[in-house]
Amino acid sequence: MVGEIVGITGGQVKTVFSLLSSSISLQIAFTILIAGIIIITTIYRKFSSWIRAQKFNYTKPHLANFLRVVLLPCFALALISSINLYIQIFEPFNGDDDFNNDKKLTTRETFIKIVNTINVIVIGYTISQLIPIILRYRELSISEHKNFNSWKMAQGFTDDEDELFYKLFEWIPPNVIPNEITSEQFKKHLTHEDGRKFLQRLRTNNGLQIGSYKAVTKDPFIKWKKFEDKKYLKYYQDCINGNNKSGKKLKLGSAIEEIYNRSMWENEKRINNFEMVIPGAKPPGYTKKKNAFVPRSINQIIPLMVFASTIIGIISWWGMDLVVLATATGGLALGIGLALKETIENYFAYILIRKDRILKEEDMIKLSSDYRGYVHRITPRVTYIRHPLNKSLAIIPTKMLVSNQIINYTKETTLFPVIVKVGVSYLNDPKQVASILIKIGSIAMSNIKDKRGTHLIRQNICPYIKRNKQSCGCDKDVHVDIKQPVVRFDGFSDSALDFTMWLYVKEYGNQFKVRSDIHLIIFEEFKKYDIRIPWPIRTIYHSDEKFESEEIAKLDEERSKIVEKFGMGDLYKL
Repeated sequence: MVGEIVGITGGQVKTVFSLLSSSISLQIAFTILIAGIIIITTIYRKFSSWIRAQKFNYTKPHLANFLRVVLLPCFALALISSINLYIQIFEPFNGDDDFNNDKKLTTRETFIKIVNTINVIVIGYTISQLIPIILRYRELSISEHKNFNSWKMAQGFTDDEDELFYKLFEWIPPNVIPNEITSEQFKKHLTHEDGRKFLQRLRTNNGLQIGSYKAVTKDPFIKWKKFEDKKYLKYYQDCINGNNKSGKKLKLGSAIEEIYNRSMWENEKRINNFEMVIPGAKPPGYTKKKNAFVPRSINQIIPLMVFASTIIGIISWWGMDLVVLATATGGLALGIGLALKETIENYFAYILIRKDRILKEEDMIKLSSDYRGYVHRITPRVTYIRHPLNKSLAIIPTKMLVSNQIINYTKETTLFPVIVKVGVSYLNDPKQVASILIKIGSIAMSNIKDKRGTHLIRQNICPYIKRNKQSCGCDKDVHVDIKQPVVRFDGFSDSALDFTMWLYVKEYGNQFKVRSDIHLIIFEEFKKYDIRIPWPIRTIYHSDEKFESEEIAKLDEERSKIVEKFGMGDLYKL
């Protein structure tokens, strides 16, 4: 039965071993083959270590990966082809037909077929390993074009030199003057360089730039890419010469990586809003850990499919009946499938998440169990959800992300409300309180920033533009017309007049800092204008209430000026 399936009889197998034991030439060929494989493996390890310590492994990581993958198969193919050529020319199978009882294949032909099979396996393995490199290179190319578009939208990155953007693009004024500026102001700004820069940075209430840009070079993307390469080379040189934050020369190819390669450097910039990557700012091993948590792509199953197809083709070439093989293994596969049901469900859920982009790492989600957190890592088996305050790490089966109801706070939206509630004394005028809250919101929009100087509250026009500076990005990708701050008089509680104010931030996590800072501003402004926050208890007045009203009225004129300057929003005017 085995002989019928495989296409090689037991006599053939016996003949091959008989010839191997009786032919010195064949023994030499096999010895050379085994020794060659050992030598090739040793050389490959040395070569891989050498590549990891070379400059081009960092500046051109895809080329380095290509060389690492191609070297071993090339040597293996050369060795196996030499053995095959030796068999073809010198024919060490003298009298092999005398040993062959089955006339399907001679022993010589069978041995040549074995060597060719090894060749095909090596070639199939090489192709399966090259495909991911080609796909990653394609993804890198797409990513670079996306970065270029982000650079154009931002009119340059913060680490650009000599206003690179304006060297590659020329601004064309709009034919229609936007509503955000008067005709006289527009014409005046066009007469001098600073004014033109102001108009270039100006955005409409919908977050759109005015005017257009025309490339002044033939291919601005190529020139931009060359400047990005120069930035990386400077980062690389600062790492290896000790001119970095760690104060020491970082080693190339060390087991604990301390230097980003070109791809990781670009990805780190993208994550940090294209800020400059500071050399030596991360602890040793950060790069390796970062690589370990890079999301797996569904393209990684392609090598398995290619190699499996190669093996199936070889089995068919040897004469095995694939129907018989499928029948023989079907029962085993069914049993394994039932045993690994949960694992398979998680794996296909992982593929769906990656393919349909349901969510990604760093998305803020809420599970059906009311657990909120950031997606830390998605694997084909489990998903890690990190609590916003790093209090816990929830580990759930990946299939739960597609089978259960979840709320994604960060997908296809860039607005998150920051809601602040406050109660004031019944002795204060609610109209004045509302106006002061609007002033507080305006102060928060202009003054609350992160450590990079980026405004955390979304704006229709970035406050920096009014000072003729580059927009920090708080006014970008705002696809709705937002009017803020919004103030509402909620009602009358036992001891206070209740107000609510809300503004919008870009990221879910920003709301906590913004709310805290607004509380501080409220405290200072209420103290300044004698807006009183009552104790959460009932107060029995033993003093003259009229006297207290007169005391509050002393600053009534100042508060009325705030109403005139900031208005009351869209609140009802008595």
